[in-house]
Amino acid sequence: MLIKSIYTRGLGIFTGLLLAMTAQANLIVNGGFEDNNVAAGNWGYFSSANVNGWDGDNIEIWDSYGGVVAPEGTQHAELNAHPFDGGVFSIYQSFATVLGQTYDVSFFYSARDSVNEQFSFSVAGLNATLTDHVKNKWEKYTGSFVASSNLSTITFTTYDAGTLGNFLDDVVVTARATVIESNPLVMLLIGLGGLLLARKKHVGINNRA
Repeated sequence: MLIKSIYTRGLGIFTGLLLAMTAQANLIVNGGFEDNNVAAGNWGYFSSANVNGWDGDNIEIWDSYGGVVAPEGTQHAELNAHPFDGGVFSIYQSFATVLGQTYDVSFFYSARDSVNEQFSFSVAGLNATLTDHVKNKWEKYTGSFVASSNLSTITFTTYDAGTLGNFLDDVVVTARATVIESNPLVMLLIGLGGLLLARKKHVGINNRA
């Protein structure tokens, strides 16, 4: 019974260590725009109400159309979507955050038609305008922000008129790990300490029996 109990506790601690050492979960729903089924080699546009996780204007989604390969999965979005209504295009998503917690954000972007394409991005107190688009090449933006409330909103807004421009993919927001969580050695030592403590308690109980 002692060996079985120690094994069970040790397995639980080891599993916890593995979870702690894995990457933090993405807080963005459908950040790769994969949930809408677009046939390979095609594209389609959808009301944001029909795109899981996102709100705002229509969202155009491509699946390898025109030979464009998404950096994550098989699909990506085009911010300048059909149909053009004469204004800018903007999509956004709200997600739960912890006040004062630091978060890391990243996404890929690329030009479709012109290197002059540009769009703005914002979340909490972080704001940026992306003007360095390159055709046939994905660029990756990375940044960080501190949550100012328990709900944060990430927004992408185009500056370009028309329905051509501003590819977007793999939008990721993760809570930054603490020093302990980000150090596998520290987590391992904590786990081993817990395992030894559990064994000591069981030995003590058996000695009193």
